[in-house]
Amino acid sequence: MKKQALEDRSRSLGETVTSGIRRLLVEGAFAPGQQLSEMALCERLGVSRNTLREAFRTLAHEGLVTHQPHRGVFVTRPGPGSIVEIYRLRRFIECRALSEAWPSHPAVKEMRAAVENARERREQKDWLAVGTANMAFHGAIVALADSPRLDAFFSQILAELRLAFGLMADKEWLHGPYVEMNQQVLDTFEGGDTKAAVALLEQYLAQSERVVLAAWERQVASGG
Repeated sequence: MKKQALEDRSRSLGETVTSGIRRLLVEGAFAPGQQLSEMALCERLGVSRNTLREAFRTLAHEGLVTHQPHRGVFVTRPGPGSIVEIYRLRRFIECRALSEAWPSHPAVKEMRAAVENARERREQKDWLAVGTANMAFHGAIVALADSPRLDAFFSQILAELRLAFGLMADKEWLHGPYVEMNQQVLDTFEGGDTKAAVALLEQYLAQSERVVLAAWERQVASGG
């Protein structure tokens, strides 16, 4: 029993550390291709190297980091195939969640809070934080489905998405337009026209996909 309890605590700590690193990725704390320092992360998260390496293994399985022998662990740099897959999943998950939800759902308050936070951060020209608020808005859309498993899976997608966003140098150009687009989707949904809100979200995701793929192409063309 004691051994089992220790294993459970170790597993719980590993999951917490994995979630913490994933959250940092969603918040844009790391750039695509960046090497992750074990020493710095252990100190930041207050964990041992063994626990951190366990988290790295999970994140590598999710495609968020890659281990290069004799070099270390690096943040994944998304390719065009990954970007297309991310947006395919987003359309399937987000649009379905929005289409089957009610405007009175508690997660709508989270959507509203994310939009308001993005506006405040935009005034401060904190574009990294605007991007994080955007992530929160889309996470709240998925929360409309009332599925903890889906929420957990989507957090992984958001981390991959943030890495794709990291390919773009001009964060204002990337995140600025979506503040108003989020507002429009929310207002339409709260106004009771769910079908129109879903159509707006589909257009929104198609535009975002084009922008990110174009950024990847420019980076390749410039030798980045």
